[in-house]
Amino acid sequence: MMSTDLPIRKIIHVDMDAFYASVEQHDHPELKGKPLAVGGNEKRGVVSAASYEARKFGVRSAMSGMQAKKLCPELIFVRPRFDRYTEISKKIRKIFHEYTDKVEPLSLDEAYLDVTENKKGNPSATLIAKEIRARIYEETGLTASAGISINKFVAKVASDYNKPNGQKTVNPEEVLVFLEQLDIRKFYGIGKVTAEKMYQLGIFTGNDLKAKPLEFLEEKFGKSGKFYYYVVRGYHNSEVKSNRIRKSLAAERTFSENLSSEIFMLEKLDSIAKEVARRLEKSQVSGKTITLKIKYSDFTLQTRSKTLPYFVHDKNLILETAKELLYQEKMQNSVRLLGISLSNLNTDKQTKKDPEKKAISVQLKFDF
Repeated sequence: MMSTDLPIRKIIHVDMDAFYASVEQHDHPELKGKPLAVGGNEKRGVVSAASYEARKFGVRSAMSGMQAKKLCPELIFVRPRFDRYTEISKKIRKIFHEYTDKVEPLSLDEAYLDVTENKKGNPSATLIAKEIRARIYEETGLTASAGISINKFVAKVASDYNKPNGQKTVNPEEVLVFLEQLDIRKFYGIGKVTAEKMYQLGIFTGNDLKAKPLEFLEEKFGKSGKFYYYVVRGYHNSEVKSNRIRKSLAAERTFSENLSSEIFMLEKLDSIAKEVARRLEKSQVSGKTITLKIKYSDFTLQTRSKTLPYFVHDKNLILETAKELLYQEKMQNSVRLLGISLSNLNTDKQTKKDPEKKAISVQLKFDF
């Protein structure tokens, strides 16, 4: 049962299946059916994506190439081709826009669509999702999964339910039961560390989470506590934003050999700053806060930031600030990755809306 005070929408979350790896297997048929990692290698680097064949061995994105190779000795590494992934992503988004202009991309391989009112005049979000997935396969040869429900949160969770190449609809009258029975690890926004903390507090399912009062969750999880309190009750009123406001822009490099000399690091920062400036120009934005990201050879991560009194997009200004941050303190170890990001952009808008706080009371009939 859901409250009639809540806006009821028909939201689809489309998520491509192992996108980068699937593109490589599609373009190189000899790789089909084989365990594949995009990015990294057996000695260094980080896996950007893994095929489903590799995932069976425990290989995951953000894992070191060395660890991935240990888990799956037959693993094949390929270099990422982001231009190709972007090209296909644009084709997929073109399909989305044939159904609705309310499309909110989250990355190259996933997006939210609001089809409450759509260009096809189709009242069934379930059928629209099915048709979109068929179109994607027909035009790209790739499979996608989808979640369909009344809000972005539930749709996002549902899209992972029948992966790969499947979809799940959670109708309005099914939302609460769906969330109550859900393993807490399946809640979008609850990572491994938070899940472990919840386990220690006796929270294993959505029903366990729902049993905890707001004050308890805020005490244990801070601002996120309020988010957990409302989403498990079906409240998540964030609209699909067709023009998402960029919050930051970054570039980074992982090195084939660890760097121990700051002179070599400065050379790398020069090219990274150049790339950041190029992306800023392309996006026509500037930023005030510059952050230097350092990943050491032992995989520990450190960030150093400085906020300037003015917006910048010039490569030289970015590089000079990055140099200042580099010399801010002594290096803890040799370095395997450096990155520069700009945040506090001139596109930022602070908009805060409190979630609805009314009790769930009336069951809705809604054609999904």
